[in-house]
Amino acid sequence: MTVLLLAGTGEAKRIAWALTDTGINVIASLAGATRSPEPLPIPTRTGGFGGEDGFRAYLEDQNISAVLDATHPFADQITNRTARICAELGLPYAQLVRPPWIAETGDDWTIIDVPEDAAAYIPANAVVFLATGRQTLTQYANLEGRRVLCRLIDPPTAPFPFEGGEFVLGRPPFSPRSEAQLFKALGVTHIVVKNAGGDGGRAKLDAARALKIPVLLLKRPEMPSATPLSNVQEAVAWVMSLGTRQ
Repeated sequence: MTVLLLAGTGEAKRIAWALTDTGINVIASLAGATRSPEPLPIPTRTGGFGGEDGFRAYLEDQNISAVLDATHPFADQITNRTARICAELGLPYAQLVRPPWIAETGDDWTIIDVPEDAAAYIPANAVVFLATGRQTLTQYANLEGRRVLCRLIDPPTAPFPFEGGEFVLGRPPFSPRSEAQLFKALGVTHIVVKNAGGDGGRAKLDAARALKIPVLLLKRPEMPSATPLSNVQEAVAWVMSLGTRQ
């Protein structure tokens, strides 16, 4: 049995470690968004599959028995494609779905449906910390004129796509204290973030609460129907259960 683990998250890393000594052959796949990701303890491929036909061919060529999707909650294109092709091929497919963040006392959150909605809540003189990833920057082009800060793990290979923007380098993990120090140093007045859930990105929200910074929280995209797994333990148990289905 060979399981394909669609990785790129902290949960995927923990799943990979948990499955190393189980006797199950697991192959991880990384999209390649980060130039120097931390190595995983299992065989790992990096990069795209070459579209739907390429992904279908990979599953068949590698004799993949099942697919565990532990990608980012906003990787909806990858997830939708994977669910559809696994259904076509009759492969077991499960998705790790982090519980979304829920506002707590003291949070100043506004939920937005699409990136373009953020500008309506951010004044012209604002300093915006845009924590949605460099791939999304063009979707926030209507923030032009404001000071917009986007954090990257790797140095940028292209200039900011619109006037007023600049990149800030930083590699996780981050703590609420370090995030608060950064926001104060940069004079951040507003934060835009995807509702990714999980512990990894929570620090910026805790810092925003402490500093009373308004947050624009982007709603998650719709995902396909799949076997839902809410944590690493459930994901590992699902993989282990596959052996009883053979």
